Amino acid sequence: MSILVDRDTRLVVQGITGREGGFHARRCMDYGTKVVAGVTPGRGGTTFENKVPVFNTVEQAVRQTGANTSLIFVPSPFAADAVAEAADAGIETVLCITEGIPVHDMVRVARHLERRPKVRLVGPNCPGAISPGEQCKVGIMPGHIHKPGRVGVVSRSGTLTYEAVGQLTALGIGQSTCVGIGGDPITGLTFVDVLKMFREDPETEAVVLIGEIGGTKEQEAAEYIRKEFKKPVAAFIVGATAPPGKRMGHAGAIITGKAATAAAKVEALRGAGCAIIPSPADIGATTQQMLRERLG
Repeated sequence: MSILVDRDTRLVVQGITGREGGFHARRCMDYGTKVVAGVTPGRGGTTFENKVPVFNTVEQAVRQTGANTSLIFVPSPFAADAVAEAADAGIETVLCITEGIPVHDMVRVARHLERRPKVRLVGPNCPGAISPGEQCKVGIMPGHIHKPGRVGVVSRSGTLTYEAVGQLTALGIGQSTCVGIGGDPITGLTFVDVLKMFREDPETEAVVLIGEIGGTKEQEAAEYIRKEFKKPVAAFIVGATAPPGKRMGHAGAIITGKAATAAAKVEALRGAGCAIIPSPADIGATTQQMLRERLG
């Protein structure tokens, strides 16, 4: 089992004829993902890799190929419109890789999606999602480091997602689904949204959660874990030494108050019963020890 992406995923890549879109579309196809369509306005009627039909609009792609998931590589000035276009075309799972989308544009997208509650947006500014056992990769993560298994991974950091997975795989710990939710101030799915999916997935037995400074998403996750999530969680928070008021990497990684600090987030997650990972080098070992203690 998995969440978000699986063998039934029929993927349309928005921006497939661009350099980044084309490169990663090939990697998704090589992994086993069913890439059924691409979209680039003005390039309709052509094909990608002599296999994948390219359409001018997402609506055309959905109508003619049955696409149900979108992967977006559209440049930042146009990416918000690309998300809205996918949602309006009936796509229910949208993964937006694009970084640098203006916050004002994402406010507009968030309000647009309020009228489409079935749409699940992952990102923007994220690596996407991968379900190793389902041979489905929808994003930019290196597929070869993943191993099918029963540990879910959810992270605000793309690079640390790969680091976590690399350590888990090296220890023989496989993953059910790995989801990068993105590090912008306004994103689609939150930690709580993804944890709810992992809670309902019978094949996910434990979760690795990677958060960072800024906002209160980690505290919200801690409250949900404390009240409703019974599966073991190992958590790591990035940015323990970050100075207040200075953005660190992601647009949303900035300390704007006590709740936004790494210490406050760690305290909340520890209070919720999570196994706290002390450093990036300890992600795999801490998770392994947690699994031994709590699952036997």
